[in-house]
Amino acid sequence: MSSQFDQKCIDTIRFLAVDMVQRADSGHPGLPLDAAPMAYVLWDRYLKHNPRNPHWADRDRFVLSAGHGSALLYALLFLAGYDVTLDDIRQFRQWGSKTPGHPERGHTAGVEVTTGPLGQGFANAVGMAIAEAQLAALYNRDTYTVIDHYTYVLASDGDLMEGVASEAASLAGQLKLGKLICFYDDNNVTLAGSTELTFSENRIQRFQAYGWHTATVEDGNDLAAIDAALSQARREVARPSLIRVRTHIGFGSPLQDSYKAHGSPLGAENVRKTKEKLGWPEEPDFFVPDEVFSHMRKQAARGHDRETEWVQLMNDYQSSHPDLCNELQTRLREELPEGWDADVPFFEPDEKGLATRESSGKVMNALAPKLPALTGGSADLDPSTKTALNAFGDFRPPRTGEAGERESAVEHGDYSGRNLHFGVREHAMGSIVNGLAAHGGFIPYGATFLIFSDYMRPPIRLAALMGLHVVHVFTHDSIALGEDGPTHQPIEQLANLRALPHSLVIRPADANETAVAWKVAVETPDRPVLLVLTRQKLPTLDRSRYASAEGLRRGAYVLADPPDGHPAVILIATGSEVQLIVQAAKRLSEEGVAVRCVSMPCHELFEAQSQEERDKVLPPSVHARVAVEMAASQGWDKYIGPKGVMLGIDRFGASAPGETVVREYGFTVDHVCAAARSLLG
Repeated sequence: MSSQFDQKCIDTIRFLAVDMVQRADSGHPGLPLDAAPMAYVLWDRYLKHNPRNPHWADRDRFVLSAGHGSALLYALLFLAGYDVTLDDIRQFRQWGSKTPGHPERGHTAGVEVTTGPLGQGFANAVGMAIAEAQLAALYNRDTYTVIDHYTYVLASDGDLMEGVASEAASLAGQLKLGKLICFYDDNNVTLAGSTELTFSENRIQRFQAYGWHTATVEDGNDLAAIDAALSQARREVARPSLIRVRTHIGFGSPLQDSYKAHGSPLGAENVRKTKEKLGWPEEPDFFVPDEVFSHMRKQAARGHDRETEWVQLMNDYQSSHPDLCNELQTRLREELPEGWDADVPFFEPDEKGLATRESSGKVMNALAPKLPALTGGSADLDPSTKTALNAFGDFRPPRTGEAGERESAVEHGDYSGRNLHFGVREHAMGSIVNGLAAHGGFIPYGATFLIFSDYMRPPIRLAALMGLHVVHVFTHDSIALGEDGPTHQPIEQLANLRALPHSLVIRPADANETAVAWKVAVETPDRPVLLVLTRQKLPTLDRSRYASAEGLRRGAYVLADPPDGHPAVILIATGSEVQLIVQAAKRLSEEGVAVRCVSMPCHELFEAQSQEERDKVLPPSVHARVAVEMAASQGWDKYIGPKGVMLGIDRFGASAPGETVVREYGFTVDHVCAAARSLLG
């Protein structure tokens, strides 16, 4: 293929993107103009994918972390033969289009993850590389290399400025993820100006210090240099690779090297001048030469052939290793193995009980043997969050020999381990578990204290937006954690997380609710599930006297009722506070008050019930309601009604023993009873 023809392909990509932005009168033309050559080399010569089946399990993953350059990705998807048409291209950023402003997973075929918030895609890619490494270590055998693919990223200056990218890059280097390759589009420009204002550090030396292989391509239009750097990176099996490509934002346009090319259309006159300078026809717009279209569409045929070969390999693998193959296929199909929950324990009544973080750990370790997809870890807090899978090893890099060659994974490799150690990197943890889920084959989890969910709010939001099956275990859920004080005592976090659409926040009341919460988390494939757990021990309720913990599945349920089923007052609580309303109900009942106790572990599941079902739990005729939760009161008005009382916390916590803090903040049986009596007159 001639370099002249390569250039025609690259300019086709460039001007499809430019025309998209110009027609929409909105978007980012600068990155597509400068990054098209590196994207072309990757997609045309290296990327293993099948546009006819975007979900092929052993495809390479391509992540446009610089999601503002979405027009570049849509041009590539269209030309390669994904389910993106020229009409879709023309509808860039319009209502109902397949080509939204930033790439959205599940909305556009071929988009691996939703990107736009900078740094997130980079960290997602680290998760994808971890996923590939673990699946390969667990399931590849002899000549049956059934998992063997790369993860590629295209990142911008802005991506590498974000702290989450630094966290993720540090961990990727530690883990020696050799199949992770990042193109760094180094154009020295951000939205607001030159990087001389904000980003003058030596990025290459930084990544070398992280343990990455690095290369520099001084001219972003030098296809041979890009090809050579990429080929070398693919041979670097024991280190992730950063390929710095020096480019010119808005290449070829009158706005080249200006921040003005970043986030606004070039304008009709500048589009004309850019096409003239690069020798591209001014009319028609969205021009695709026939020979370019034919050549680029060969990716679909090549991909189909490669997947066909892989399917045959899997058939042979099935014959030689049927149990392994069945397990792998079950994971890749995102199915639950038969009997996956058979060993989930039932916890006997116990006044002393367990902290729900402890019962959660017991449930996780009961699930793990029959649920191979369950993989994850904590932000350096396993001893506190109780989230280690005790029999399944740590995910660690294989050792290397003196020459840097990877030694036998069978002898030395630990990529098969299911316990991930994220270090004190909560933000990266959230983004990496998103990458694991997006890769497929995993039910990933991350764990930290509830207060530190603040550090990972962006990836939690993106998990909900993408509909990813991830589980977050948040322990130390209230002021009851005590002496660590207000910096560690969550107040507003529950209200914050409950405000997030398309997610489940579950705060179980005892060990058996925790067991059911984990079942719900495993069974919920299309959104993140956040389990909010205690540090302190909670009584395990006697379920022969109180309703089954399976009521958690409805979000809220009647835990106990007066004998005639007609309450005068309803006490509502979540988590550790359920024990308070149970004790208060006993005292009030002795006074002749008809009390209903409602456990409400999950607002979102409750809201999903019909109005009729919700009214059965909270009858509209009963106005005397007291809700109890050691957190911000925001969001409870609709459950207590205009005449109800909320016992919550709308100020920060304090440092003292947990029992003292809880008492001083009014979370006592006396206080609950007094609130109930005040409503009864």
